[in-house]
Amino acid sequence: MGTPLIGVSKSILKIKELINHVANTCLNVLITGETGVGKEVVAQSLYAESARSSKNFVKINCAALPETLLESELYGYEKGAFTGAHRKRPGKFQTADKGVLFLDEIGDMPMALQSKMLHVLQSGEFSPLGSDQEFKTDVWVIAATNHNLEESIYKKTFREDLFYRLNIIKIDIPPLRERKEDIPSLIEYYFRLYKSEYPENNGSKPDSDILAKLINYQWPGNVRQLQNCIKKQMILNSWEKIFEELPREHHEVSPHGQINGKINETLPLTMSEFPTDRTSIISEFVDLSTSSDKLFEDISLKKIKKLASDRVEKEVITFVLEKVGWNRSRAAKILKISYKTLLYKMNEFEVFPPVK
Repeated sequence: MGTPLIGVSKSILKIKELINHVANTCLNVLITGETGVGKEVVAQSLYAESARSSKNFVKINCAALPETLLESELYGYEKGAFTGAHRKRPGKFQTADKGVLFLDEIGDMPMALQSKMLHVLQSGEFSPLGSDQEFKTDVWVIAATNHNLEESIYKKTFREDLFYRLNIIKIDIPPLRERKEDIPSLIEYYFRLYKSEYPENNGSKPDSDILAKLINYQWPGNVRQLQNCIKKQMILNSWEKIFEELPREHHEVSPHGQINGKINETLPLTMSEFPTDRTSIISEFVDLSTSSDKLFEDISLKKIKKLASDRVEKEVITFVLEKVGWNRSRAAKILKISYKTLLYKMNEFEVFPPVK
């Protein structure tokens, strides 16, 4: 089993539910999403939940090989089929028989090979290069792409009939910037994973300020980019340095009413003009009764995030301690933090048991 599907967002929970529903149907699946979102992770999850998990999971990247090599990799070849074919070799459709064939970057498959692929998906039969013999194959085909295949069909770079053959079940994975609530879970998972892989290094988890920055970063490279940052942190042990090196154009848009550090005069200058539910939240951290100029001087997103994060931590810690009768050892286990960290936070947030 490869990397598990990590996340608590609605989109990831729906994908997990869909995986459970279709894993044993063997209906062709098309996984779509930007580069780095975890399309192979979803394919591996489908495979792991299926009755085919004891058989082979075979992957081929349709974008990584030239046309002639891709064809021989998919279907195999006989000895002497072409120059350099010194021996018979089975293709991916044979090695994946009774298992799963994962066609990564299917949108980059050359048009000349798409018709042959359609024939195999329709009939379950194929011929290796240099052979007149037809072979039967029983594979579950899972394909993935970062292309808009409907647009590719319009441009006549992808066959419409192949698209419909592949797109029986579609799983679209949103980019990481649209499911930011998954970022803490991903950081926790990959931190533990790489900590075990690089035990000699002194990487550390991000503090609340850095975590807020990581959550609000746009992550154009998605989960893969986040993974690489965590690996790099294991070596450098400096979240600040890593965050500073991330491309600035993908940092979070400035707070409301500010463009490049300046107040946008077309936006309201008093908080009273914001919706009531928004002001009720902001008023807990900012004095809204001050003048406009002073008000905008006091608004610091970094400061407010820290205050909000601290408040949530305090409420959760207090809630758990009350539920376990102020048993700090038990509370630390529930909160998944060390006993020392719990004592530190209790002191920082002034969380003390009631005086009897």
